[in-house]
Amino acid sequence: MRLNLAAFLLIVSSACTSVPQGIEPVQSFDIERYLGKWYEIARLDHGFERGLSQVTATYQPRDDGGIGVINRGYDAAENKWEQVEGKAYFVEDKNTAHLKVSFFGPFYGSYIVFELGEQYQYAFVCGPSRDYLWLLARKPEIPDKLKAHFIDVAKQNGFAVDELIFVEQDSITE
Repeated sequence: MRLNLAAFLLIVSSACTSVPQGIEPVQSFDIERYLGKWYEIARLDHGFERGLSQVTATYQPRDDGGIGVINRGYDAAENKWEQVEGKAYFVEDKNTAHLKVSFFGPFYGSYIVFELGEQYQYAFVCGPSRDYLWLLARKPEIPDKLKAHFIDVAKQNGFAVDELIFVEQDSITE
């Protein structure tokens, strides 16, 4: 419930599909390679994810040509899993990693992949402003070198790296 409400508030407060100035979406993007499960390694904190660990995002094709989105995380304070489902569509063409995502009705927010590992093993993602930033990876742990690279790129692009939260991804039984 909290994820649903928070996702709604995020979308309403940033009901925008723009790209922050100076951020360039990845070109030659291959959605088929992007589909599947991603682990949230780091994020700028927001109420809709506050206190959650074990956060994952799973992307799957939809019958209408869009992408299904399932965001999931563990709330230790409530001792329960939270999940929210949404949908995403390309803003431009399918080769440009700029999508709009919605968890409620007609309200959409930007989802911009601005750096992507050559083998699609990690992704740097932002929203419509520099208040939204995520590091996603295919595995729950990443090398320190990649973490340092993420922080450096984020800092160079004007994100508040001192406010980053590194997400616990230890094993919790579902």
